[in-house]
This record gives sequence, structure tokens and C-alpha cells, in this order.
Amino acid sequence: MSTLVWFRDDLRVSDHPALSAAVQDGEGVVALYVLDEESDHCRPLGAAAKWWLHHSLSALTGSLERLDIQLVLRRGPANQVVSRVAQECAAERVTWNRRYGANRHHDATLKSSLSAKNITVNSFPGDLLFEPWNITTKEGSPYRVHSPFWRACATAPVPASPLPVPPPVARGADTLPSDSLTSWNLLPTAPDWSAGLKARWTPGEAAAGAALEEFFHHRLAEYSQRDFPDKEVGSELSPHLRWGEISPRSVWHHEHSQQGNASLFLSELGWREFAKHTDFHFGPLHTHNLNQRFDTFPWRSSDGDELQAWQSGTTGFGLVDAGMQELWQTGFMHNRVRMVTASFLTKNLLLDWRIGEAWFWDTLVDADEASNPFNWQWVAGCGADAAPYFRIFNPELQQKKFDPHGRYVTRWAPMSATPQIVDLPFTRKRALQAYETLPR
Repeated sequence: MSTLVWFRDDLRVSDHPALSAAVQDGEGVVALYVLDEESDHCRPLGAAAKWWLHHSLSALTGSLERLDIQLVLRRGPANQVVSRVAQECAAERVTWNRRYGANRHHDATLKSSLSAKNITVNSFPGDLLFEPWNITTKEGSPYRVHSPFWRACATAPVPASPLPVPPPVARGADTLPSDSLTSWNLLPTAPDWSAGLKARWTPGEAAAGAALEEFFHHRLAEYSQRDFPDKEVGSELSPHLRWGEISPRSVWHHEHSQQGNASLFLSELGWREFAKHTDFHFGPLHTHNLNQRFDTFPWRSSDGDELQAWQSGTTGFGLVDAGMQELWQTGFMHNRVRMVTASFLTKNLLLDWRIGEAWFWDTLVDADEASNPFNWQWVAGCGADAAPYFRIFNPELQQKKFDPHGRYVTRWAPMSATPQIVDLPFTRKRALQAYETLPR
């Protein structure tokens, strides 16, 4: 008999409640990761995310082997695969860390079907600081604005201390059949465009821990300068958090005792939390406007040229082009520049935010099902705690303010003398006129 641990977006062995609980059973443990691109609740991963997943699973395999735990890789509808593998390893128990998106409903269905087979199922909190049902207004409704949400979090019980890496255990079953990671074809070929990703990133739990230490010891003191994209002061933890290579509780407890900039950084962790809670209550966020007034917004139909210029970083606006080139080459973009590029698409080009969200979903290594659409809706003006619609980022003024010496633009878009594809005053006026057509 054994316990089956189903890994999802929690590709680590430290502070992994489901894994720790399985090890405490005292019997054998089998780990499972399912690549599900078939179930109706699963959004297929983008190309950059697949690259990260391949390397993160490779790292996780090594970490689990050191605990004498096999990581079984299977592909197919997750609920069917989990049930089948549980039978193969004669599991008496299945554990997992909770998901909070639309797929959580399928977890409930799987739990019922496994329980009917006399298999115990336990789920644990692992991806959030606070459970969404515990952070509500006095009326019991979800928060729609970040500041009161984060204040409510501050008065909630402190998140539990992170769990240590569990000790090695004996395998509870013979080695199970497993897909080879290479057979999943997650890595790009013909051509292999991942050189920039390889140069910037090292996926995996060990790299996540190293990134946290680097930020704490060398970047945190200058974190107040995080809006300047040429300064290397950001944590660069977002892809590691997205894939669960480090838990938010580990980051929280590592930083929470610090003063000044640490509290500023933790508020950014709170923004991630807010996005996840919003997705729990109102998701999936990539499919609809949170503010239904925008359902009648007169988005323009692109002829393809403007969209292609935005995607390729050839708009003629240095900060926009630099951001889009950084994204294309590294799978990442500085947060301030993300806001500027998103504003340019939704306000100056007047294209639906879902078009930009889909592009980021395909090209970001940290593309998250909650944070990515949540932030796009914030910029577009239709989301939770959204920026007022008249807040239209002027890319030229933003460059003068946050890249005054042109270092960021020169690095990523040295040929940014491309003719500008739109007139900023005209497109600002056009956007405001479009907004005036919405029902009050």
C-alpha cells in the first residue's frame, strides 16, 4: 500500500504540505505529475511556459529521487489519470495541494470518485498565504479593492511556518510506467528559440531559493527603485512562484521580519494574493470582463499590422518596443513596462485586452491563470480595483521618467528609431470617446 501525491503547480519538496503528509503515513510514496491538455477546464500552456515546465520537472525528478520517491509522468485527462495511477500503486490515500481556479471543481469530483473506491483523499493549502473564504468583508463578500483586502490579510492569523524537506522514504510499490519527459516535446525545436530564456533563467526549486537569497542580500535595499527597468532590483521570483518552486509562505516568513523595503515587497506579494482570490471568486478571469459595463466596449478590429508591430516591438515607441523585445527574447518583462505596453495596446491601439493577455500567456515564463488576466484587466480599466480609464500611460513620458538615460531602451530596442505607428494625442482622445459610450 502507498500514498499517491499529485503534483500540480507546486514543483518543490520543501513546504509541500501534501508531500509532507504522505511521508508521515510511514508507507511508500509515489509522486505523480499529469500533463492535461484535454480536460475542458485546462487552459493549454504557452510556449515559454512549456519550456519552463520541462526544466522544472527535470529538477523535481532529481529532488524526489533523493527522497527515494518516483515521479511518474503521465499525459491525459487528469481525473482519469490520477484514478488509474492510484489503482496501479494500490494507493490507500491520495494527497494534493489545493488549486483555486476553475479546476478546483474538478478536484472535488475526483475526490468523490476516489472516496467511492475507499481511497482517502486529503487536500492542503500550499499556493496562497490565506484561504479565499477566510478573507471577506464584514458582509461576507469578496473584496474588490486591494488596499482593504490587504489590510484584512494583515489582521488574519499569520500564515503557518514553512515545512522542511521531508526525510527519505521507502517506495511503496514497484517502479510504475512513466512517460519520458522528452516525449512530451515541451522544448522548442526547428528552430530552438530558447537561447535567451536559457541565458536568463534557471528553473527549479534550488534556483528559486538562490533567487530569494540574492534578492534579500543584494537587491532589497534598492527595491524602492523597482519602477526603473534598467535597475536590477526586482526579486525575479514571479516564475518560481508561478510554478510553485517556492511557496509564498516561505517568502513571507523570510521577509516579514524585515523593515522598510521588505514591507514594500510583501505588498507586491499581496497583489498576487489579491489576483488569486479574485480568480477564486469570479474566474476564469481570461474569459470575461469583471466590470460588465465593458461588455459593450467598442474595441477596434485590427487589420493585423498594428498588432504585429506591437508583438514584434516595432511600434516606434522606445519603451514599448524594448519591453516587447525583452519579452520575446527572455520570456519576461519588467513590471512597469508591462503596464505601459498593455496600456498602449488597449488604449492607443484600442484592441481588446484579451488579445494582449493571450500573447503574454504564450510568451511569459511566469504566465499565471489568475495574475496575467487580472493585471490586463486592471490596465484596461475593466478589472478589480482597476486603474481609472482615463489613466492612459504615455509611453514617451514614461520613458523620460523611468528610463531617463535610455539604458533599458538601448539594451532591448537599439533600433527603436522605427516610425511611430500612431499619434498619441489622437489615440488618447479616441480611447476616451470610446469609454464615454459605455452605460453608466
